[in-house]
Amino acid sequence: MAETKREIERKYEADDGTVLPDLTRAAGVAAVTDEGVTELDAVYYDTADLRLAAASLTLRRRTGGADAGWHLKFPVATGIRDEIRAPLSETLPGSLAGLVRSLVRDEPVRPVVRLRSRRDVRLLTGKDGGPLAELSVDTVHAQRLTGPGEAAWTEIEVELADGADPAVLDAVGRRLEKAGIRPSAASSKLARALAETGATVPDGPDRVDGTPAPGTAGHAVLAYVRAQRDALVALDPAVRRELPDSVHRMRIACRRLRGALRTYGTVLDRRRTDPLGAELRWLAGELGAARDEEVLGTRLAGRLDALPGSLRIGPVHARLRRRGAGRADEARRAALAALDSARHLALLDALDALLADPPLRPAAAREAGRVLARAARADLDRADRRFGHALALGPGPARDLALHEARKAAKRARYAGEAARPVLGGPAKRLAARMKAVQTLLGEHQDGVVARTALRELAAQAHAAGESAFTWGLLYGREEAEAAAQERELPALREWAAAPALRASLGR
Repeated sequence: MAETKREIERKYEADDGTVLPDLTRAAGVAAVTDEGVTELDAVYYDTADLRLAAASLTLRRRTGGADAGWHLKFPVATGIRDEIRAPLSETLPGSLAGLVRSLVRDEPVRPVVRLRSRRDVRLLTGKDGGPLAELSVDTVHAQRLTGPGEAAWTEIEVELADGADPAVLDAVGRRLEKAGIRPSAASSKLARALAETGATVPDGPDRVDGTPAPGTAGHAVLAYVRAQRDALVALDPAVRRELPDSVHRMRIACRRLRGALRTYGTVLDRRRTDPLGAELRWLAGELGAARDEEVLGTRLAGRLDALPGSLRIGPVHARLRRRGAGRADEARRAALAALDSARHLALLDALDALLADPPLRPAAAREAGRVLARAARADLDRADRRFGHALALGPGPARDLALHEARKAAKRARYAGEAARPVLGGPAKRLAARMKAVQTLLGEHQDGVVARTALRELAAQAHAAGESAFTWGLLYGREEAEAAAQERELPALREWAAAPALRASLGR
């Protein structure tokens, strides 16, 4: 079973002659206790082309010390990493293998560096005796395992204790620097070991060499596509770890990428990109079930909580929880199965291939502003047409469906604005903002449509179980009233969202 620990630390340079200052003079530190010396032996794993190192991830198997085992570290911010731990075993645990899968794909991870460290530990405590931080003086010997190369150095680590005030790191750091001990330039021991043993870590993701040139439509579109590809890769482990909003963000990355491939069909040949769009739609759908259940459950629970107790008749909260728990678990399993599938890896590989050898059309070599503005305006016109068609229908299921289609078109136009903003500036920003407003209101309307369907099901289940269906019917009526109020706002929203001035700013 893997566990996660938030690691907040600072690193400093040291040598054999470094003398630590009196750290009890650092604000908040009452005592410094010698905890003895520990011998650590860690082997770091990566692919042959160091994909994990390029993404600032470290994967190691370490013996010695209180936390012997497998450790996978994800960067969070400067000096902050999430360390996922798994028990010591001979082979990489599956719980960690899944977390690096989107980066390593089918490439095996193998030992690349061995670090043997002599760790001299001191515990810093406060006036109440509680731990504030752990300071260690590490004497490190690094050996590259994929070729010749060794290095040795001494460094100081100061790691914040769980629940302690991060200000203690600043206080200790000031004392160390006043004593002439300087911050380390290396982000991690592994990064330093690779650099000092001559290993070459890739600078970053793929780039197209020579074409398309900066300032062209092809350059701008591929930059946006690359950013969304990178988001898909980075969010895969976040979804597996159930980090807040990760499913939603990964789903949005799918939609942004799919929208860009469709919007900029004059730049990238759709004969090659349409199959990718279909796969992105599949992935978004697999992820969507989990997100949709979360949104629906939150909405209905909030509606129940807002009712006076006298109107909550029967075991309504219990019934809603039972419904949500089963469906959420099923949706979660489906999302993880999609991420674990060969189909997902094939999609990521296909996106890499697209970026490495993009199917450029003639418009890719043209000035970016004109091409992106024309594409964004086409998406705005499409959204406006769908909006108008929906408003021409009478209330009912057909109109609900048409409004849902208008929402999807508005979302695509919003993403076109976001993609074009680095090139077009204000007009693209206004397009994205207005389409977001349309998307939001139509999204609330669609959430109501979904909620009413669920409320009918809950009412039927309650009735069949001999419970009162009154509360579910009451909520259904309120959802209907809210939908009617939203629909009264739609004509004015359409007029504002596609105003002539916005159209003019996007050119012809």
